Amino acid sequence: MAYWWIYTAGLSKLHLGSYEPAVAWFRRSIEANRNFPTAYSQLAAALALIGRLDEARSAVKAILALNPTFTVSRARAADTARSDDPRYLAQLEPIFDGLRKAGVPEQ
Repeated sequence: MAYWWIYTAGLSKLHLGSYEPAVAWFRRSIEANRNFPTAYSQLAAALALIGRLDEARSAVKAILALNPTFTVSRARAADTARSDDPRYLAQLEPIFDGLRKAGVPEQ
């Protein structure tokens, strides 16, 4: 389960807007478990948010290979169901924007 804890560190960085450190954590999580699509999705968002779009699109290909039904709207539904805290919901918006920039389908 090390991949999960490493992923959680990256997710914390991503939510705080520390995108470069988030990228490093997500890459480590993927190294620990290459079959964890959520790490690829968050990596794609972080990469897109720092303008590394080619790498972000590559991460999207990996997500869709592992989870062909992944979309921004499904990610939004899952993430917003976790909490109604306004700060948390506000932190999600840049992530969804990053997913869109990376090329994740909306629907």
